[in-house]
Amino acid sequence: MKPLQVLITGSTGMVGEGVLHVCLQNPKVAKVVVLNRKTLGWSHPKMTEIIHPDFYNLKAVENQLTGLDACFFCLGVSSVGMDADTYYRVTYTLTMHVAETLSRLNQDMTFTYVSGMGTKSSREGGKHWSLVKGKTEYDLSQLPFKQVFAYRPGFIKPIKGLQHTHPYYRYINWTFPIGRLLYANAFSTMEEVALSMIEVSQNGCEYAVLNGKEIRETALKAR
Repeated sequence: MKPLQVLITGSTGMVGEGVLHVCLQNPKVAKVVVLNRKTLGWSHPKMTEIIHPDFYNLKAVENQLTGLDACFFCLGVSSVGMDADTYYRVTYTLTMHVAETLSRLNQDMTFTYVSGMGTKSSREGGKHWSLVKGKTEYDLSQLPFKQVFAYRPGFIKPIKGLQHTHPYYRYINWTFPIGRLLYANAFSTMEEVALSMIEVSQNGCEYAVLNGKEIRETALKAR
């Protein structure tokens, strides 16, 4: 199987950094392009860094976003303390613009989107953030990608030693084994999330939406 050339967004956040860390160590990934607003401040032989301040207008960097097999879209914000219009613009409008650009530039690309546990469709009803995520998931699935996967991992156990792990994980990591035992579908490790993305991008998957159970199942195939 040909190694992947992937784009990762959100690598200055906890999830994106963890996915990047796994991809750089994994022989199934040949090249990683990171698209960020600010530099990571370090380099790697497999990594190309694109610094671009405006994700709503990618014209200036489109020539660097071609020849890619997959996008691991890990960019996201919390709705806490954010007004509805701003959350919609950052979560839906930005994501769709990046995705529409990538689907136009890359034939046969797989797009994996880190959504959120509790995401709802408009038919189901729910809180504003969950409906925005649901709309994003659906509209991504309508773009001309090879395949689109929505990830709803719930609690993610971070990789020890990485820079962008939220400080409160130091205090709640001990709950992971208990939570996984009682509610396995809501608990994943960062490594499982990244390995699952690599697996579904290379070999496909029967699930359009992956919760903890499906993430672990596909991650095992990538080991």
